[in-house]
Amino acid sequence: MKLLATLLTAAMLAAPAFPAFSSEDKPAEAPKVAKPDLAKGEATFATCAACHGTDGNSSSPAYPKLAQQHPEYLVKQLQEFKSGKRANPVMSGMAATLSDEDMKNVAYWVSSQKEKPGFAKEKDLVTLGERIFRGGLPDRQIAACAGCHSPNGAGIPAQYPRLAGQQADYTVAQLVAFRDGVRTNSIQMTGEAAKLNDKEIKAVADYIAGLH
Repeated sequence: MKLLATLLTAAMLAAPAFPAFSSEDKPAEAPKVAKPDLAKGEATFATCAACHGTDGNSSSPAYPKLAQQHPEYLVKQLQEFKSGKRANPVMSGMAATLSDEDMKNVAYWVSSQKEKPGFAKEKDLVTLGERIFRGGLPDRQIAACAGCHSPNGAGIPAQYPRLAGQQADYTVAQLVAFRDGVRTNSIQMTGEAAKLNDKEIKAVADYIAGLH
């Protein structure tokens, strides 16, 4: 009997231990994230087409191209227009009508559209623009744009926006807004733009317009 008890005890000690779960303390499954509805996104984007083009390629230099932009960036901007963190009377009004789901659907649909290439216009400024974009101006502690937006302007998804081919006039307007404290939703961009003069801003914007 003593031998049997010893063997039973050894078997119990050797058996793998499994935690006991009641129906109330089982590990919860991760919530499912709904995929963006591109059809709904396209339908909603119809109200944006007057300024941004039917496929996200604005034909007006005053309005940005949105095609191929990172969807996470677009959602963030729409949320900040809605909250007032990024001030713009027109866009704040447009974003106010959108739910988070609407924003996601729109952002993913327009990001799936192919961007039409842009081009630089000021040949005498392109060299300066390229120098600033690719290497910065170390003597004035101006960082290279390529460090965040990549050498070809493709940006880094979910972190930094795509710039390649963007309307030069729009880029100028945003850099000036950052520099002058009108646009305040990026401390990093406010700090960098504050170091640029008008000529340098125009040069960078023109160079960006020609990136592919």
